[in-house]
Amino acid sequence: MNMRTSKDVRAEFERKGISISSWASANGFSTNLVFEVLAGRKKGVRGQSHKIAVKLGLKRGEIVDDREIATAINA
Repeated sequence: MNMRTSKDVRAEFERKGISISSWASANGFSTNLVFEVLAGRKKGVRGQSHKIAVKLGLKRGEIVDDREIATAINA
């Protein structure tokens, strides 16, 4: 999977006629947090910002369901 830039993501939203707010809402994210991730003010290191960055293709990573956090890292 090729990583996208924030500019790429914004252009795709525009091409598809999808607002950032509606995407955020449809995915259960705070609109403000999605804007923060796209602006680079939130790096997407952990938590919701990580999930947003991965779903938008801004970074590689795995999304762990909240119910699986306790067992996500097992040796």
